[in-house]
Amino acid sequence: MKIEFIERNYKISKKLKEIISEKIERLSKYFGDDAKAKVLCSEQNKQKKLELTIVNKGVLYRSEVSSDDMFANIDLAMPKIERQIVRHKDKKIAKNRVKELPAFEFLTEEPEIKLPDIFKKKVFDLEPIAVEDAKDYIDRLGHEFFVFLNAETGKVNVLYRRRDGKFGLIEVNY
Repeated sequence: MKIEFIERNYKISKKLKEIISEKIERLSKYFGDDAKAKVLCSEQNKQKKLELTIVNKGVLYRSEVSSDDMFANIDLAMPKIERQIVRHKDKKIAKNRVKELPAFEFLTEEPEIKLPDIFKKKVFDLEPIAVEDAKDYIDRLGHEFFVFLNAETGKVNVLYRRRDGKFGLIEVNY
C-alpha cells in the first residue's frame, strides 16, 4: 500500500510516521497492492487533527479525528476505518460478491451494522438557477444541501452547508 503524508501547520516526527505506517500496513490485508493511503496531519488552536483516507478499487474509506495528542488520534482513526471496511464487506456479502474478510486488527468484535432503509423519495425537475438563489433556497427551506441546475455552467450542482457555516459547491460532470 502506498502511503502519502501531508503536513499542515504540524511537523510529523519520524517516530509518528513509523507508527502510522505500521498501523496502516496492518490493514493492507483487506486491500490489493494498488491501494493508496493519504494521511493529513494538521494543528489549529492547539488541536491536533488527523485525516486518514484510503482509496482501493474506487472505494473510499475516510476518518477524521481531533485531540490534543496526535499519537492518540491514530488509535481513534483506525477503528473508524475498520468499521467502514466491515460495513462495505456486509454490503458485498449481501450481493454475494465476497464471502469473508480476515480477522480484525483494531476492533475486538464485529459491530452490528444495519443500514437504514430509504423512507422518502423525491422527484423534481431541474430548472436553471443561480448559485446565489440556491443559497437562498437552503436558508428558506432549512436544508443542509440543495441540488440544482447551475444557470451559469449548465451542469448539475450540489450546494451544501459546511460544519463551519460556510457553503460548499459540488459540480457534477456527466
